[in-house]
Amino acid sequence: MKITLFALTACCCVLVCSAAINEVKSGGSKSGDPKGRFLSLPNPNKCASRPKKFQFKGHNYFYSEDVPALAGKRVDWLEARNLCREYCMDAVSLETQDENNLIFKLIQENDVPYIWTSGRLCDFDGCEGRKDLLPKNLNGWFWSANREKVTPTNRNPPGWGYNPWSQTGHKKIAQPDNAEFDINQTSESCLSVLNNVYNDGIAWHDVACYHEKPFVCEDSDELLNYVAATNPGLRL
Repeated sequence: MKITLFALTACCCVLVCSAAINEVKSGGSKSGDPKGRFLSLPNPNKCASRPKKFQFKGHNYFYSEDVPALAGKRVDWLEARNLCREYCMDAVSLETQDENNLIFKLIQENDVPYIWTSGRLCDFDGCEGRKDLLPKNLNGWFWSANREKVTPTNRNPPGWGYNPWSQTGHKKIAQPDNAEFDINQTSESCLSVLNNVYNDGIAWHDVACYHEKPFVCEDSDELLNYVAATNPGLRL
């Protein structure tokens, strides 16, 4: 009976966690990558030994520069997600003011010039015809790590005392401004935190996804649950 119950529990967990894995199987369309690259599957051994540099509300985090295997790496947005995902983590999602303040403090204290987050504009296959995403610059952003929508960019998120999007940038207007599109027709579809690049303090900016930056990784409950269910006995 215990074996049957365990098998049933594991099966249910795999089904519940399948969203994160189906995203991998769907290929580049779901990641919005113009090169058609796939999202990485987690590596169970890396998940078990993932860096746990600091914690917030039960989640482990690390800044890529603090991990010897990743120090010095500057990668594009999708590669940042993939490097995190190998550890059962994903690029950080800044969903609460406290979490945002935590990451802003890390950037300030370590003089970090910029980082990638999991924030993404829904401007790829599967986003067409969704009126709830219009206009895209206001309503089209989401956290790709958990598929949660970002508050409209012209409002303070609920419970926040400020709007984390910068009020200036290359075009000297509030972010997101899709400024690079005017330069080389490349959309600024990924969300980065920049450190005073435009004399605006630490703030969110839309940035073209091909730019290379360090990153912060955060535990992914979906990936951790998936690996736990498919690797019985593995300590995570």
